[in-house]
Amino acid sequence: MNKFFILMLLSSLLFSCNNNQIYSKYKSIDHNKWHKDSIVSFNVDIKDTLSNHAIYLNLRNDKDYNFNNIFLIVNVNYPNKNKVTDTLEYRMTDEKGRFLGSGFTDIKENKLAFKENIVFPSSGKYQFNIQQAVRKIGSENGIEILEGITDVGIEIEKTK
Repeated sequence: MNKFFILMLLSSLLFSCNNNQIYSKYKSIDHNKWHKDSIVSFNVDIKDTLSNHAIYLNLRNDKDYNFNNIFLIVNVNYPNKNKVTDTLEYRMTDEKGRFLGSGFTDIKENKLAFKENIVFPSSGKYQFNIQQAVRKIGSENGIEILEGITDVGIEIEKTK
């Protein structure tokens, strides 16, 4: 009976929801091969234009990911038709080449800060488009197919 109680307690802690989270979704990458022209899109209906928010990009990678970092291009389309584009770089391994992120299996999950303490200027549908832009050293062209990324996600939370 004690084992069952402990298991239920751990499960509830592990899967408990974040009351500040207003959006969280992942999309799988076909065959874990992210083509450079493939854009992962998320449409988010934002209602709160008063609170501060944090936006995170969530990536899951497996052992086939062969780079120390990742470059992403993120386009945000606002409800008022304004557009903002950011080119971002995130570390994927430590100095010894071990994958960063959480997870006990071959899949590592990375929660990458995109925007912090922002207030959405207007309510309505925001579209977040995420594209990989990894390049090999000495190459002008991007990696045609980036292997090892299994899922791409976005998470938006209210901050205090």
